[in-house]
Amino acid sequence: MKIGNVTLSGQMGLAPMAGVADAAYRAVCRMEGACYTVSEMVSARALLYQDQKTKTLLRRDAGDAPMAVQLFGNDPEIMADAAKKVLELCSCEIIDLNMGCPVGKVVRNGEGSALMRDLPLAGRIIEAVAKAVPVPVTVKFRKGWDKGSVNAIELGRLAESAGAAAVCIHGRTRAQLYGGRADWDIIRDVKKALTIPVMANGDVFEPEDVPHILRYTGADFVMIGRGSMGNPWLFSRGTAALEGREIPPMPEAPQRADMAEKQFRLAMEFKGEKIACLEARKHLCWYLRGVAYAGYVKEKIARVETEADVLRALELIRTELR
Repeated sequence: MKIGNVTLSGQMGLAPMAGVADAAYRAVCRMEGACYTVSEMVSARALLYQDQKTKTLLRRDAGDAPMAVQLFGNDPEIMADAAKKVLELCSCEIIDLNMGCPVGKVVRNGEGSALMRDLPLAGRIIEAVAKAVPVPVTVKFRKGWDKGSVNAIELGRLAESAGAAAVCIHGRTRAQLYGGRADWDIIRDVKKALTIPVMANGDVFEPEDVPHILRYTGADFVMIGRGSMGNPWLFSRGTAALEGREIPPMPEAPQRADMAEKQFRLAMEFKGEKIACLEARKHLCWYLRGVAYAGYVKEKIARVETEADVLRALELIRTELR
């Protein structure tokens, strides 16, 4: 698939997830076959105000390409200026616009999925950014605000006419947050209505879900979010499902610990020991999903504060869990 002049070598990418899809996590997903990644969402205003913490969200591993930076905001001029700033700091291949985040503090500012309630403004933002940068611009949005205002097709058509090179649809309304089932029918309807590529997102948790969502919706590509947390193997196993090969089993606990350690060491490189250790508390527990008798180790993980603590917890996983 091509997004503008950017070629994607497969059909699976890592979706943007705040607090999850950092440079370290994107790197381990790349190792397992994700051919495209999107950063955590970046506030356009914060970036232009020179917020140092926001700038750290633009860090990337050398092999993380093609990669998009996702911006959120509600002002066309600020979003355009922020997109240009991103390219100065990061040189990413694609700019992605967030019009789907359902979080209250984002929506209350008229950003994220709130833009689905103001399509003229959404269109002005897309057009302003597309004209401001030389790289392709994509838009991620939801089914609609709620079940009474499903307007993904309208926003998709607007995005295409405003200059977007592709769109990504999450099959839930803002009111659903992440509950209930994702509606793959709306993704199929958007795909039928547009000529630009459409990426599908929502409820891809098992390898078999990858070919299923692509066949059902007719989408060009699938973006995997929560299903990949602690499970970067979803990409390699999903590739096997796509190719009709036997799907490898999930790795045993020691192999999971090895991957978790790779991610942790990258996180330390990018963020330093303190932050990497705090974030390891959630990431390591995600790696243990479905592992029997992991409660004792999770208790240890919840208290890690230093690199030595994390390495001891990883050794416990290798020696005591299978």
